[in-house]
Amino acid sequence: MSKIKLFLLEDDPTLNETIVEFFEDNGYSIESTFDGYEAESMLYENRYDLILLDVNVPNLDGFKLLKSAREFGVKSPVVYITARDGLEDIKQGFDVGAEDYIKKPFSLQELKVRVDAILKRYNIDNSEIKLFDNAYFYKDSGEVKIDGKVYKLSNKESKLLEIFVNSKGEILSHDDIFSELWDYSETPSDSSLRTYIKNLRKIVGKDRIESIKKRGYRYIATKWKKEFF
Repeated sequence: MSKIKLFLLEDDPTLNETIVEFFEDNGYSIESTFDGYEAESMLYENRYDLILLDVNVPNLDGFKLLKSAREFGVKSPVVYITARDGLEDIKQGFDVGAEDYIKKPFSLQELKVRVDAILKRYNIDNSEIKLFDNAYFYKDSGEVKIDGKVYKLSNKESKLLEIFVNSKGEILSHDDIFSELWDYSETPSDSSLRTYIKNLRKIVGKDRIESIKKRGYRYIATKWKKEFF
């Protein structure tokens, strides 16, 4: 099973190393940097399950970084870890798109509890993800099990289903999907996307992935149907 992948921006070398070692010892994969500009490049070029950001860092502060990343299409959940503890700072952190805000100093165990809670909320873990009754998605193996029957997905199909599951009920434009499904070095393809969606519909059902004319696609789990229809 693949490890949960974290990203850390923290300019204090000792704290950076401590956090990295702590999460690695607890079974996570984690990449880190000390610089805002380098963090921006890493977030644009890689996909992380969760992002940890300090605010007062060289070149590009954590607030501006997240604002830029969200505009670019980075949707990974973010936790601020910072000494900036004023009410306006906290408000700004949530306004630019953070899921949580932890004031320094903090306990590493508390940080892990908060990280795990957010990962669970986003269905980001190494266990099964329930799609609907008697249907489960295993993103690490790229498999869907429905009524006991197992369907193997291609890498792109598995990643696309994960994107849909993490955005239940949201309308995703082609550009939204392109930015997450294809790496920066790859060329997105409308025809390939249609093929992946066609294949997923054969497995999870046509009514689960809705086409919205001139806008994109929307994944609908059972509990969402009454809200949108």
